[in-house]
This record gives sequence, C-alpha cells and structure tokens, in this order.
Amino acid sequence: MAFGPLGRVIAQVAVAGFAVLARAIPAAYGAALANARKSGADKAAEEAARKGASFLGKARISRDEALNVLNLTEGEATAEAVQKQYDRYFEANKVEKGGSFYLQSKIYRAKELLDDYVKEKNAEMMKEGQGSSASQQQDQEKTK
Repeated sequence: MAFGPLGRVIAQVAVAGFAVLARAIPAAYGAALANARKSGADKAAEEAARKGASFLGKARISRDEALNVLNLTEGEATAEAVQKQYDRYFEANKVEKGGSFYLQSKIYRAKELLDDYVKEKNAEMMKEGQGSSASQQQDQEKTK
C-alpha cells in the first residue's frame, strides 16, 4: 500500500529527526560530564550521570557486582585469580555450547572492572612500599 509523496516526506522528516537526536544525546551527555568534572562536582553527581547513561550502554557495573559475577572476594582479587575465573566462566558460557551472550558480556565487563581495580590496588601498594622504605632510610640516617 503506497502512501504517496506525502508519506515519503513524513518518513524522511522522521529519519532526519532521529539522526539528529542520535547525535545530540551522546554529545549532550559528554558535555554535561565534562562540565561536571570541570566544576569539581562531587562523586555522587558524577555517578548519577553515569547511571543515567545506561540507555547509551556506557554504564559500568559496581566492584561488588563484578566480584559476585566472577565468584571472588575482595581479598582473592588478584590478576591471576581474575583471569582464571574469567577464562572458566567465559568458556562455560560460549554461545556455541548453548551459553548466553548476555552472560559473556557480564563476565567480560566484570573482568574489565576488576583488572582496573587490581592495577589501582597494586599502584597503591607500590606507593606505600616506596613511602615506607623512604621513611625507613630517613630513620636509619638519623640514628647514624
């Protein structure tokens, strides 16, 4: 059933409007996040902005949820343990074996977040280790 030239014009306007919105929404979100960072907004506001972007697919899961997905505790979260659990669960949920792409995505996002967490934790430990060794050297020099 043909709608004629009027239907075609309406369809073109609708497609053009959707294209404009598809570009404008992520740009506005990025600008709002940049403004929040510049103005020194507190973490709660920034977290709320991230959660609001979940419809854009940009939201991250929490550390607790990531630990839960990979069946780890905070004390067990080492690079090796995260990789081992990731390999185990990712392989078990392969689509070819009747697994779920959604679960694979959750597992991947959990590994991604925990890798960042482990790096931060190791960096903090290195800073503390350097700071304590420097203070030990200063103490030794004072006693001489």
